Amino acid sequence: MRSQPLRWIFLDRIDELVVGERVVGAYTWPDALGIFDQHFPEWPVVPGVLLMEALAQLSGKAIGYTVRAQRGDWPWPILSMMRDVKFRKFVRPDEEVVLEARFLALRDESASMKVVARRDGRPVAQAEQIFVFQAVPIEEPDVRRRVEDVEAGELKRLWPGFDPKVWG
Repeated sequence: MRSQPLRWIFLDRIDELVVGERVVGAYTWPDALGIFDQHFPEWPVVPGVLLMEALAQLSGKAIGYTVRAQRGDWPWPILSMMRDVKFRKFVRPDEEVVLEARFLALRDESASMKVVARRDGRPVAQAEQIFVFQAVPIEEPDVRRRVEDVEAGELKRLWPGFDPKVWG
């Protein structure tokens, strides 16, 4: 069984996470990524879908930690829909993007987040992202625990404020 985090992590760090309210982090897409050879030749820019994925990864961390802190389980948040997606400015390789997500709603089986990506303090992308929980539940306790341990390890790596007591 594979017990590694996602292969494509678009988060360098989490700077702030306020349970049930908001999360702020950052990512810089390195110029060496192969995607920039074709998107676009001679003038590389970060694909908008990757900006949305970075925001979804950040939101997922906040949702997972919040649900764990509030009800003691991990919801396995899965991005299921986006609304009002806007791309405002290009992001070039090696430019740091500050990512922010705010809770709009947190329900038993879903969450809605307002997300914004900024470069130099100015919005470059934004959306509302909707997540569902445990679209495919992990039935085997050992497998579930390993997946949750990987998630806890990633949170600890990214966020200096990670409290292992919340994770249990």
